[in-house]
Amino acid sequence: MSDTESQAYAKSLGDRIRTCAGMAGSGEELSRRTGIPLSTMHSYLNGKSEPRASSLVSIAQAVQADIEWLVTGKVRALDTKETALEEEYSFIPLYDAHISQGHGAWTDGARVLTRLAFTRYSLRKKGLSPDMLAAVRVDGDSNEPVLSDGDTVMVDLSRNALQGEAFYVIRLDDLLYAKRLQRLYDGGVKIISANSAYEPMTVPQNQLSNLEIIGRVVWAGGWMI
Repeated sequence: MSDTESQAYAKSLGDRIRTCAGMAGSGEELSRRTGIPLSTMHSYLNGKSEPRASSLVSIAQAVQADIEWLVTGKVRALDTKETALEEEYSFIPLYDAHISQGHGAWTDGARVLTRLAFTRYSLRKKGLSPDMLAAVRVDGDSNEPVLSDGDTVMVDLSRNALQGEAFYVIRLDDLLYAKRLQRLYDGGVKIISANSAYEPMTVPQNQLSNLEIIGRVVWAGGWMI
């Protein structure tokens, strides 16, 4: 058995369901996608009860997870070369999530375009968990020259609260943006574009419920030509 398989077997079913919840955005969102009552989903997430086979299938389908992995923790057999890649790299999903709209999870209606390879060492060094990472592409020129149209940014979904001034992927008025956020003295939040041609926006404290922080941008990359 490979190290990858050993690690997978070591995880409990509850651990794997929590991973699926992270992929969906939250346990509540996983409940919505599967039709499983939230109280029942919480019991699965806490390891207090185990789902029936039909519920496991619904959970796996909701986040496009491998059903064999979800049920048993076992990863499919890989040849030596593939195993080495899996052990050295994590593969982060790149979503076409600029089209995401509505009040569900930010990935609703989005496709996984590809998966970006990052060494496990580099992620571990930055304190990042692969299960809580996702990538999206930047639309428009509002953050030139820091971020250009078509650039890819990687987001740490676990950092979904404002923790110091930084770039975050946010959802406002049902649209996604990559913006710098700054907390104001009166409790509001200033949304700043790197491109000075775009005026900053301010979300007052009493309207913060309209601002959803998807996660903090932890990596950005794009073509130089």
